[in-house]
Amino acid sequence: MTGLPGGVAAIAAAVTAGTVRAGDVAGDYLERAEASQPRVNAFTLIDHEGARAAAAAIDRRIAAGEDAGALAGVPIAIKDLIDQAHRPNTAGSSYPTTLPVESAPVITRLENAGAIIIGRTGLHEYAFGFSSENHWFGPVRNPWNPSLSPGGSSGGSAAAVSAGMTAAALGTDTGGSVRVPAALCGVVGLKVTHGRVPLTGVFPLAPSLDTVGPIARNTNDAALLYTVIAGYDPSDPWSAPQPVISPGDPLAPETVVIGVPHPWVDLPKTEFVASSFAAARSDLGTAGFRIVDLDLPGLVPAVEIEHIAYPEIALVHSERWRTRPETYGPEVAQRISEAFDIDARTYVAAQAWRAGIRHSMEEALTRCDFLLTPAVAATIKPIGDDDIEVAGRLVPYRPPLSRFSSLVNQTGLPALVLPLDRPGSPPPAIQLIGARWGEHRLLELGSTLERLAISRYRQPPDPA
Repeated sequence: MTGLPGGVAAIAAAVTAGTVRAGDVAGDYLERAEASQPRVNAFTLIDHEGARAAAAAIDRRIAAGEDAGALAGVPIAIKDLIDQAHRPNTAGSSYPTTLPVESAPVITRLENAGAIIIGRTGLHEYAFGFSSENHWFGPVRNPWNPSLSPGGSSGGSAAAVSAGMTAAALGTDTGGSVRVPAALCGVVGLKVTHGRVPLTGVFPLAPSLDTVGPIARNTNDAALLYTVIAGYDPSDPWSAPQPVISPGDPLAPETVVIGVPHPWVDLPKTEFVASSFAAARSDLGTAGFRIVDLDLPGLVPAVEIEHIAYPEIALVHSERWRTRPETYGPEVAQRISEAFDIDARTYVAAQAWRAGIRHSMEEALTRCDFLLTPAVAATIKPIGDDDIEVAGRLVPYRPPLSRFSSLVNQTGLPALVLPLDRPGSPPPAIQLIGARWGEHRLLELGSTLERLAISRYRQPPDPA
């Protein structure tokens, strides 16, 4: 990207000022996406024609002196389960694909703000998993090391942002599918409050848990996308008519109380994650934040997470599974079949557990401003391996990757994952959890940690 701005804010400012053409920016990112595709496989579709046409339209508006929007000329990638008019929505599956005639509200909002959709990114099939090792499209690969998973299910979005193939991207998060790949790829991921961003036109996983959120290289870029896509939409029954507050200035550390929930944060994790988390906690204290330990014995992941999600997943897939079971890849087929085994009694008991989790986390946030956890319990997941080593034991990979994320979806609360400015390949990450509808405060805190050099994006090494 020699000579061209690299971040969301910088691109929009330069295009608006007329110092760079949207067409040049789009062309540069499209070339980078194509060049990186053999190594990373982040995209299911790179939309040269559509992106160049949209960029040309932005350039015409700028030349005419018109307002081209807050995201004028900014290249954005979107997860391939969000409807985009006249582009195939595969949901990462082999199921017969139709072309949507209308875009999802989140896409319309991006385009109305001047964003350029450069392509659709790979994911775990039907967003039902955490590796993005897709049976039909091949595995998405981590730009830090192509033998590693980028996490999932929004692995393509995170990998594309991390490697500089796009300025930012959209993902979805039902149990950590924005935050886990953000953590494993060394970028910023925002899980919004459930009901904050409309889900219309987004292929569902478990609708009472699903969210759409931004992935970016820094907090300010994530904030710019968030303020564009957030807000009520009556077409979505889950959408809430809550005002959207734009993030303000960074926070004064001495005014902020951060809670550390035990025994949740004490659950098994790799030594790298444990030492990085301890260092981050220390850095926050040194910076002036008040860190408090909270005893929350009920706030730990449990099998009830599956008991809540699986009946919803079974309902979403009931017709496809009945009529075309051969269109599912082997891993997802096994999990889909298990989703039909949860009975009503088990589901209702799990909902009672969920209410307790929600109350516990919300009560904890009356004693502090934010909760702090690791982002994941392990940062290394080799492609093709079903088990990974955590705390000296080989264990199935999904629980360690989702250990600190899936519980948040049960509460509906927002959470932010930030890469730490510490050694590591990929770098370690932390998760911050905020109050309902408090995304602006989380983003203000993220900006503060970047200014304090506690959090920082690092570019992955170029391939040899």
